[in-house]
Amino acid sequence: MMGVGVAATMAAFLLALSLAAITIAGRRSAPSIIYGLSGAACVVLALAAIIALATRAEATSLTVPIGLPWLGAHLVQDALSAVFLALLGIGGAMASFYAIGYGRHEHEPQRVLPFFPGFLGAMTLVVLAGDAFTFLLSWEIMSLLSWALVLAHHRDEGSRSAGYLYLVMAGFGTMVLLLAFGLMAGAQGSYEFAAIRAVERSPGIAALVFGLMVVGAGSKAGLVPLHVWLPVAHPAAPSHVSALMSGVMTKVAVYGFIRVAFDLAGPVEWWMSPIIIVIGVATAVMGILFAIMDDDGKRILAYSTIENIGVIFAALGLALAFQANGMHALAALAMTAALLHAMNHMMFKSLLFMVMGAVLNATGRRDLDGLGGLIHRMPVTAFLALVGVTAISALPPLNGFVSEWLLFQTVLQSPQLPQPALQFMVPAAGGLLALAAALAAACFVRFYGVAFLGRARSGDVAGAIETDRWSLGAMAALAALCVLAGILPGYLIDLIAPAVDIIVGARILPQGGNAWLTLVPVADVRSSYSGFLVMVFVAVTGSAVAWLVHRLASQRLRRGPAWDCGFPNADPITQYGGGSFAQPIRRVMASVLAAHETVTMPPPGDPGPARHTAGVEDLAWSRLYLPLASAVTGTTIRLNALQFLTIRRYLGLVFASLILLLVGLAIWN
Repeated sequence: MMGVGVAATMAAFLLALSLAAITIAGRRSAPSIIYGLSGAACVVLALAAIIALATRAEATSLTVPIGLPWLGAHLVQDALSAVFLALLGIGGAMASFYAIGYGRHEHEPQRVLPFFPGFLGAMTLVVLAGDAFTFLLSWEIMSLLSWALVLAHHRDEGSRSAGYLYLVMAGFGTMVLLLAFGLMAGAQGSYEFAAIRAVERSPGIAALVFGLMVVGAGSKAGLVPLHVWLPVAHPAAPSHVSALMSGVMTKVAVYGFIRVAFDLAGPVEWWMSPIIIVIGVATAVMGILFAIMDDDGKRILAYSTIENIGVIFAALGLALAFQANGMHALAALAMTAALLHAMNHMMFKSLLFMVMGAVLNATGRRDLDGLGGLIHRMPVTAFLALVGVTAISALPPLNGFVSEWLLFQTVLQSPQLPQPALQFMVPAAGGLLALAAALAAACFVRFYGVAFLGRARSGDVAGAIETDRWSLGAMAALAALCVLAGILPGYLIDLIAPAVDIIVGARILPQGGNAWLTLVPVADVRSSYSGFLVMVFVAVTGSAVAWLVHRLASQRLRRGPAWDCGFPNADPITQYGGGSFAQPIRRVMASVLAAHETVTMPPPGDPGPARHTAGVEDLAWSRLYLPLASAVTGTTIRLNALQFLTIRRYLGLVFASLILLLVGLAIWN
């Protein structure tokens, strides 16, 4: 009772704090109070979840007499819930403490403060929900409060458009989830999760539930082609909210999928796993391709979130494949990779969104080609950004490498799968995931190099100053977590092992006590990794090279002009920009990205400038959503005639609807 009681208390506190914020949002001290209390509640939530995991605590439940009169609200905390509560608590605490400083720059804090703690509380209740009604109600509250946060800068046309698109997609996702839980509940209407687990389903119903969960949870997580809202909604929100939406809310969607696909829906057939693997891989590749093409710093991070969600779902697809074939140890390896990457993504993506928030406050810009040279103006932020981009690029010894390394270890075990289709498909998927990882490294070399290195590309950068201490403290804490999770991954793997055990019925061998902090995830595989030894090697070799250079090189100071690439003009505009790095990939991937590039040259004698335009097209938006929106608009115009029918025709329609419902009920029974 203690575990779920603490989490439920913190959720209630955050929801109550959201109401209290309405009354004090106009005060100057309101951001410090609201964000400080939100951060404190998240710290308690994270500590309670970590203690529950470390002590291998049993699942605890609580029934609250609210909600449906005959059902109440069932709250349950097991090991899977605890992992995501720890993720939520850490991410929420860092975003809250960051916002104490960042929130001072908000012109209208009353449009953010009443919704921020409630957003955290609603996500907590989603993870704690023990029945379908509580899950769906909390999910919808989470969606509506995050929609309000996206609209915080409502005077901007882009924010209003992003809010509208997000609201439509969120409503669609909730409707699909409602259908999924209705099918799982069956004709008996057993909405409690314990009763749903006991319902026997035909393979057809199980497959339909699985498909609905892919769509419902995938629309919130950002799976392709349901991703179109994410690159516009995440950048539109304030940066600390963007960090929460990208680092935490998408993981709540991952939790919902895991809870249903691996727990509530019952055994899954092996042929369902390739669907998740293909969708995950396609999401990873398309997400990072769009990220490397974009010029907006926050939108680059949003597209990168799509890529990382694809990596997580690819790992979940592998776990489903091994689980369906009774290979529980390898399913545990894949599930460990998925959960670990979810935790790691929360750390480095929250850090990078906070970095962009600091840059935005200091310069008023987030376009890469308007930045540059920030390493001189904001050296601490630049160093923390370097940690973040190294982690997200999956470079050792930081945390992003560990989870992707575990995923590739899982891919290498695919020949053990009995189905030839999986034996051929999984290595191909692994190759595409490797491509996505390489493109991610290129993307964030571009991101960091253009924004922080070189010379200032605009006058806005010249007056930039370092951000406040609260923001720096939160970013430094996340950077430290990225380093610790990279050099001490065994302890984090052991911490999430109970969740893996209850999901797939097995766990990988304990890793925390291995010599030299080495990871040996599968005993019969000659593959190991030690982030600690890699860090020592990098530190020793780097220090040795620096010592040799200073020892043997000339002590005489020499100055000379920077290499101008053959152009004597030293104007910052001659530097490589974001488009310069993206152009080769845009041309190579033109068919995949539907890229376009045009050059307009003035005729002889015309003194006008030549123009070069380039861009990419999201085919999901242009080929799927725009035609669908046109079809819906046309249909509603035609159905508008229904409001002018006579009373007899209205009664006829009601009678026909009643007959159809009765026929459907008879078929269902």
